[in-house]
Amino acid sequence: MKRNFEEWLKTFKSSICDYGYYVDFEKVYGKVDEIKVELNILNSLIGSKNIETDFVKLIEDYPKVLKCVPVLLAVRGREIYAIDGDGEFLFNFCKQNYEIKDYVSFMRKTGLFKLISERIVNNLVDYVTGVEVGLDSNGRKNRGGHLMENLVEDYLVKAGLVKGETYFKEMKLSAVEARWNIDLSSISNRGKAEKRFDFVVKNGKTVYGIETNFYTGGGSKLNETARSYKTIAGEAKGIKDFAFVWVTDGYDGWKSARHNLEETFDILDDIYCIADLENGIVDKLFS
Repeated sequence: MKRNFEEWLKTFKSSICDYGYYVDFEKVYGKVDEIKVELNILNSLIGSKNIETDFVKLIEDYPKVLKCVPVLLAVRGREIYAIDGDGEFLFNFCKQNYEIKDYVSFMRKTGLFKLISERIVNNLVDYVTGVEVGLDSNGRKNRGGHLMENLVEDYLVKAGLVKGETYFKEMKLSAVEARWNIDLSSISNRGKAEKRFDFVVKNGKTVYGIETNFYTGGGSKLNETARSYKTIAGEAKGIKDFAFVWVTDGYDGWKSARHNLEETFDILDDIYCIADLENGIVDKLFS
């Protein structure tokens, strides 16, 4: 029985964030551990009444402490540019490239001396842990790009498939051809385009090439993807022992590109969403 596109689209989800999406705490802890010794040395300046003098002496005795300064300003890297009426500077915090008095000026003008000397923070290790959590939030976009793949893979594993044996991840089209002696030249534009499937599943005589994606916002990318997969779906129908599968979702993205998605839906039987995964489509396809 042919599925109804509008009813199918209504099952799409607006988010796919898992528990590890928000903060990679292991990464955060690792970053803090790299400079924990230097941060604890710098802790000796907390509450200092003569912080500029104490800072100079500390850097003379422990010059490596400088390397932890950028992260106090939530800067990733070892160089910081600054310009004002006193001049233009590119401070290097890995290898000192100015006199200590210039670094003193930097610490004063950025407000770091006030932060430390007035006990606005009481422990720089704790402070940097918080900074690293904030910086790690920038990595959500990269983590989000893999969420759909991870979710689909979870269902493949739950269905009893084994990585490297019955399912393969990020497999190039040429590798599929070589492993199972299947001619996929119609999909690869006669070998001119080296496509890569997110997953490939071998079940019985049939090899399934699977693409996955999740869209949280609209844009031309969705239309291009739908058109591209519509073409692949049409070409795949003429290939013996091969099937193309597309698992996609993201209501907030697809609602603005619904017409292109519907065109692909109309010709591709094996197009699914997260609700289909939840309803056991992986077991039906591969068991």
